[in-house]
Amino acid sequence: MIFVIRTDYAVFEYFAGNYVWNMAVNHAIVSGARIGEIDQMCRPLVEAAKAEGNDESATAAFLAAWCTVADRLVQQAKVDEEAGHLISAGEKLGRASTYYLTAERMQRPGAAGRQDLYRKVIDTFRRSVEFERENCEFVEIPYSANGRETSFPGLFVRGEGDGPRPCVVEFNGLDSTKEMVYGNGLAQKLAKRGISTLIMDHPGSGEALRLRGMTGSYQSEKYGGAGLDYLASRDDCDAGRCGVVGWSLGGYYAPRAAAFESRFKACVAWGAIYSWPELGAYRQESGQGTEPSVPHFAEHIAWVFGLKTPEDFPPFAATMSMAEHSHRITMPFLVIHGSNDRQIPALFAQKQYDAAVNSSRRELHIVTPEEGGVEHVGFDNPTFTTSYIADWLAETLV
Repeated sequence: MIFVIRTDYAVFEYFAGNYVWNMAVNHAIVSGARIGEIDQMCRPLVEAAKAEGNDESATAAFLAAWCTVADRLVQQAKVDEEAGHLISAGEKLGRASTYYLTAERMQRPGAAGRQDLYRKVIDTFRRSVEFERENCEFVEIPYSANGRETSFPGLFVRGEGDGPRPCVVEFNGLDSTKEMVYGNGLAQKLAKRGISTLIMDHPGSGEALRLRGMTGSYQSEKYGGAGLDYLASRDDCDAGRCGVVGWSLGGYYAPRAAAFESRFKACVAWGAIYSWPELGAYRQESGQGTEPSVPHFAEHIAWVFGLKTPEDFPPFAATMSMAEHSHRITMPFLVIHGSNDRQIPALFAQKQYDAAVNSSRRELHIVTPEEGGVEHVGFDNPTFTTSYIADWLAETLV
């Protein structure tokens, strides 16, 4: 298949030429940001956005602008709460959490105040969920690591309907968190179709990485298996009908887990990496797929996987390939990918699909501009993709 990058479509780009900031803004909108508040936060940053690379003054300006609006929303929510208007308070706290998280993701690993900022993300998100009485339960997933019993946090969204529901384990990407994944709306769409979702802040991501120091591994079946064990312990889950989904780097984690954890009955790769060594070589040779998802990208990767320096990543990356393992995927398998993905070119979705030769039912869908959501994990408009995934899983698991 020949993949052509098209330019006859629109993506909201507040900052000319600044992919990282534009992606962050779009993710915030997906999670419920309001355009008026986006303008308030972004308008003072137009000049700062022109800075080259990881300009620390630009990052500091971004942090200040987004946290200023978030702080104001928290104060407004306090007034609502004191008046007994909890739903109104929850609405404001939800947006505040999104704005804090957007600012937090732009910071350098180990930056002063980053942990405290993420604690604000968690606090405002939790109170928003509680005040708005959302279908979202905060859970701990038991996990064994290096002979030690521990756990990592997650969110459980229950599927509608009586009795034990089919379920899905959902992985984060390289730099996303459970709050961000909840914000993309897939779990809510699955719930309407009778499927429960476990969103995991597994090691190497979210709260597990930021506040508990739990770094990641290429062996994602360890986290996927822990998620399955947790779901099997719940009376309201049918762990015999459980799928696995992952976006971005989760597009590696989910197929890897499916290949090595036979209890999964369906798999979705939302943005398929397939092979990090091949992706790295392609980027170097073609100059395509080189946009980073966060500033300080190399440092962020080292942080995620507990490496001493970014230079330690290339040998580690050799372990992150599905080229040798995709034949182990035997369950139904959906690969869905944006046609204009500027981080992971769509040809890697084709490679992942082609390699899953033993899947009982495999499908590849490359999202077009007409459908909407052609950027990385559909950050420009994920509504088509989340509906497509939800429908596919409902047909497969329910």
